Amino acid sequence: MNKDAIERLFWSIAFPGFGQLLNRKYVKGILFIFLEFTVNVFANFNSAIMSSFQGDIQKSIEQLNFQWIMFYPCLYFFSMWDAVKDANKESENSNLLFLPFVFSAYFVTVGVMYSTKLEIFGVLLGPIFLPMVFVIPGVLIGLMIKKIIVKFGK
Repeated sequence: MNKDAIERLFWSIAFPGFGQLLNRKYVKGILFIFLEFTVNVFANFNSAIMSSFQGDIQKSIEQLNFQWIMFYPCLYFFSMWDAVKDANKESENSNLLFLPFVFSAYFVTVGVMYSTKLEIFGVLLGPIFLPMVFVIPGVLIGLMIKKIIVKFGK
């Protein structure tokens, strides 16, 4: 990944759509910002984040609208991938760049689904922290599959 792609990735992590704006894809950037804002508001995401960071996991579960938050992982990781892809066009194997993003979206979505019940070492992490933990296997599995395809696909 080149320097511009890394910068776009970090801006997209901060807020979906910012990476597209930096890539001068203004319509896409504004669309991602609008979608992020819409899902965030209807999911009551910021309130749930606040409650989680203040240690009130049960309150964050009650505040969050799971019907809306289920859209967030795909929107979030697609926005990241799109910004990185557009900034990284000339790079070798950039056609497989999507794999860590796709698997992260899958795993985080599963993390959201299990976030009200699944405990790790007896601790309920809830709908904010458990999906964050699920990013790790998503990225790792995506990178492993990318490596396997590159190695055996030639």
